[in-house]
Amino acid sequence: MALKILGIVNVTTDSFSDGGRYLNPDHAISRSLDLIRDGASIIDLGAVSSHPDSENISADKEIERLTPIIKALKQENITLSVDTYKPRVMEEVLRLGVHMINDITALADEKAIPVIKDYQPDLVLMFSSKSQARADKNKWYEQDPVDKIESFFKEKLDQLTSYGIKREKVILDPGMGFFLGANPRPSLKVLNDLSKFKRLGQRILVSTSRKSFIGSVLKNEVHERGAGTLATEIWAALQGVDFIRTHDVKSLTDAITMIQAIQSPDLYD
Repeated sequence: MALKILGIVNVTTDSFSDGGRYLNPDHAISRSLDLIRDGASIIDLGAVSSHPDSENISADKEIERLTPIIKALKQENITLSVDTYKPRVMEEVLRLGVHMINDITALADEKAIPVIKDYQPDLVLMFSSKSQARADKNKWYEQDPVDKIESFFKEKLDQLTSYGIKREKVILDPGMGFFLGANPRPSLKVLNDLSKFKRLGQRILVSTSRKSFIGSVLKNEVHERGAGTLATEIWAALQGVDFIRTHDVKSLTDAITMIQAIQSPDLYD
């Protein structure tokens, strides 16, 4: 499996599963180094939460939270992604040497387009049932979310390439959990049909880690979703996705190593 793992580090006060744990830069740096040792290829830093009840913070505050962490991790030659939808934050972190922008609004703010065009980083575009920068607790009763998501990405790819953003830089994230609505069906349907997104010819990223739809299916709380998360991630890996974004890198790395061993038993004579 040519799979890359993004280790999540939330530099926030209110992320749904680990808010406040890594707000201190030293804690965030230490956590990032641990995730790299556990097998992450990329660290995905986020300085603002996207859950439905999260606070708004300014671009200046995002930059303030991210800058010391980026500078420290760059000294360790770690590949970095930043989860942001604000053009000013994108420009500043790219100037600092970040390799990837992860935008949950899929560049809804057109001021971001020239920034991405100038720097040409890897760019994750996420589908959401809403155009806002937060997940939404409302139900979404779309009968076939896969077709809707695929059409959205086709239009977005045509738009961005017309502006000079290189298509090969674009990575597609079909969204999960509250981004697709409170009903778990859309998330499950998207996972079941992941192979269809390959028709677009782009790399695919999936981020199911601890999401609400897992809790809905298993009827459990955020801290109890480890097994459910791993099941969805292994499913995604077996469907051939290119990136998985997760909190628990070690469990995913171990599971993938075990699957690879099963697929190549002769290597273990």
